[in-house]
Amino acid sequence: MVNVNTSKESKTKSEILSWIKTIALALILTWLISNFLFEVVVVNGESMMPNLQNGNRLIISKVSPIHRFDEIVFKAPDSNENYVKRVIGLPGDTIEMKNDTLYIDGKKYLEPYLNQYKKTLTVSDKMTNDFTLEEITHKSHVPNGYVFVLGDNRLVSKDSRHFGFVPEKSIKGKIELRIWQFNEFGKPQ
Repeated sequence: MVNVNTSKESKTKSEILSWIKTIALALILTWLISNFLFEVVVVNGESMMPNLQNGNRLIISKVSPIHRFDEIVFKAPDSNENYVKRVIGLPGDTIEMKNDTLYIDGKKYLEPYLNQYKKTLTVSDKMTNDFTLEEITHKSHVPNGYVFVLGDNRLVSKDSRHFGFVPEKSIKGKIELRIWQFNEFGKPQ
């Protein structure tokens, strides 16, 4: 009889220890993933509307390369917040906005993610005021180690037109997936 109880106690202890190990491993993996690979962030504000709405929950990748027109999350250079904006200029680029048209290195670029807002403007209104990179940053090119960002809702966005270039080291990650609101689930535009 003593052997049976000891066996049950030993089995119970072994099972508890197994659960503790499993939970510890899950916590460690969660910590590693959220600190080095992916993170969930929440959009706060209207600067990326209509593509990203206030309250959207997004998964960002901390390891994906950043390309032109990617939506990124970065440590704001002018506050203790994180901002979500779109990368417009990469190191070495020249940027100009003329007649509501984007030019990078003298080449005209379409911005289809702005179409919904542009449809609401009158012929004389502009989504984005004219500027050159040199006029707003006193630099002719985006410096190495930096990007130039704009919000999609250009009429209200606080972006590189206001605070200058964003250091690449302050980029937390690239938006890979919208997970909330469910009716908007998927890769943002």
